[in-house]
Amino acid sequence: MEYSCPNYELACNECGKRYGNRPLSACPDCIAPLEVVYDLASAKGVFTRESVAQGPADIWRYARLLPVPEGFQPDLAVGFTPLVRTAKFGSRIGADSLYVKNDAVCFPTLSFKDRVVSVALANAQKFGFDTVGCSSTGNLANSVAAQAARLGLKACILIPADLEPAKILNTLVYGARLIRIDGNYDHVNRLSTLIADEYNWGFVNVNLRPYYAEGSKTVGYEIAEQLGWRLPDNVVVPMAGGSLIRKIRKAFNELVFLGLVEKPERPVRFFGAQATGCSPITTAVRQGSDDIIPQKPNTIARSLAIGNPADGPAAAKMILQDGGWAEDVSDVEIVSGIQELAETEGIFTETAGGVTAAVTARLYADERIGRGETTVVCITGNGLKTTDVLANRYDRATSPAIRPRLADFEAYFRSLDGQPEPELVAAGE
Repeated sequence: MEYSCPNYELACNECGKRYGNRPLSACPDCIAPLEVVYDLASAKGVFTRESVAQGPADIWRYARLLPVPEGFQPDLAVGFTPLVRTAKFGSRIGADSLYVKNDAVCFPTLSFKDRVVSVALANAQKFGFDTVGCSSTGNLANSVAAQAARLGLKACILIPADLEPAKILNTLVYGARLIRIDGNYDHVNRLSTLIADEYNWGFVNVNLRPYYAEGSKTVGYEIAEQLGWRLPDNVVVPMAGGSLIRKIRKAFNELVFLGLVEKPERPVRFFGAQATGCSPITTAVRQGSDDIIPQKPNTIARSLAIGNPADGPAAAKMILQDGGWAEDVSDVEIVSGIQELAETEGIFTETAGGVTAAVTARLYADERIGRGETTVVCITGNGLKTTDVLANRYDRATSPAIRPRLADFEAYFRSLDGQPEPELVAAGE
């Protein structure tokens, strides 16, 4: 179960040993994680702004820098989501050049996980797996189930038992076998590792993890291209396992090496965002350390609730090296972040996006980011998946219906604005 490719292969982060391409996530010799390494020199003059522009309007326009097997023919238009310049939200928090990278509308399941799954499953097919799976806090479950159905693969997905109902439904509807585990994500992930060792299945975030993680680079490629082939000053990224923030930086570095963007005078600063109820990476960063102390998750932001993040040490180290920072926010702030982004920009994000929006506001308030600096905020999932956190916030959704009469409408409309009803005004004159 192996294939060769001249453009990339797996390599150990610690000892540097090469492993070709196989379903393997850690070096058998030193147990360090494996990463996909590329022959970037061979991409010079091939991967250009012009060649990218001629590609499809999805992540496959960057296929030369993705670990997809030769001959792979994608038929799912994943990614290339909008980069939206904010007006009201930026003004409210004191930002003059603030953008939202909106993966809340990513195809097909409305989260950035569609990117990573599409790359992972391209390899699952090459390796000959007929069953794929994952351990998930929700969005990954949705994406694996949907894309497995499209490819004709069986899917077995493990989730914490307390996952949001909408995310459970959005997994079951695709016909996947869903198994709820009495425990948090870290328990689920450990069990998934045992299953991947025992069964001949492709677990996207276990034995396919090196390929899966590379799909996140497409967020970075798109940001640079959509900014007119330039890099932002800052990027604010939600952190669960810690992989996304690292892969965006890897994408930027590759573009600099290949000459598609100019090397910035100052390294792009990365700012990590977590929920206070599960903040192992932000805690380490604030202590000036990359030593991650596992936490027991207790937050409404379940998609970020990974208490022992696999890429946590590397993410913390990277943030500190580049002069960035990390913050976490309470559940109350998370809900406010969701509402503020929706009310100002018309972008409805899930709880992870509420974390990112609230952390971004704090970074500007604390002057960790300058008003005029170009900053991109990564929104990674859609608010329709976590409506339960807003259930008690909008009483009008269950308010009494009025009669279909203009007088009733006018009276009720005035009450919404806090004005007395017309007949009450008359009675007091």
